[in-house]
Amino acid sequence: MSNKIHPTAIVSPKAKLGDNVQVATYAIIEADVEIGDGTIVGPHACIYDGARIGNNVKIFQSAAVSNAPQDLKYAGEKTYFHVGDNTVIREFATLHRGTIDTNNSRIGNDCLIMAYAHIAHDCVIGNNCIIANSVQIAGHVVVEDWVIIGGGCLVHQFGIIGQHAMIQGGLQVAHDVPPYVLAASLPMKYSGLNVVGLRRRGFSNDDIEIIKEAYKTLYHSGLNVSDAKIALTNKFNNSYVDKIIEFLDKAKRSILKK
Repeated sequence: MSNKIHPTAIVSPKAKLGDNVQVATYAIIEADVEIGDGTIVGPHACIYDGARIGNNVKIFQSAAVSNAPQDLKYAGEKTYFHVGDNTVIREFATLHRGTIDTNNSRIGNDCLIMAYAHIAHDCVIGNNCIIANSVQIAGHVVVEDWVIIGGGCLVHQFGIIGQHAMIQGGLQVAHDVPPYVLAASLPMKYSGLNVVGLRRRGFSNDDIEIIKEAYKTLYHSGLNVSDAKIALTNKFNNSYVDKIIEFLDKAKRSILKK
């Protein structure tokens, strides 16, 4: 099918657009851009050099994808921002491409990035994530699959948020957040498991109970993190607990407090 590009849009002839792409009024698409089939670019959206956008992505009005990073070390090197298939980027979201450190920023498939969210340079957002309104994610943050971050959260640079975690809105996320947990209260602390989310995604009651027991070992046994990790390894033979242990191995700062 042919593309639908409004005559007021500015689309570089060097940009690579797939089939059935729609570009609305006053949108700007620069030269080093690749856009997959069925993607919709809304009015006044800006798609900058280095954007690599998948299929069936919806980009709403005035969003900015793959703009230059806000990093004083950035010297104009060629870097990228990847957006996976079926992801939705709502109005006024700002997504910045990588720096020479990693060359890439990335959002996975089937994500929802809500209005006014910011994803900084060198971030990696997994699949099926929801980043709510006005969330501000600093550079080099890793958000694993199926994470939900509530509106207005501030996520510290180099942080890691584990898979299936949920973070209450309005928090300062200054600690690494382990998988499967609910981070809530002010200041932010471990508030149990994201049980509703886990059940929606097919976790059995037995799996959830095992994960609960694992977090009792981590948070309520009196062990430090290093000793708790050994205890988890010795006590459990479970793939979900293995993910917790993997997370503890790669955490870059102190983990979420109880």
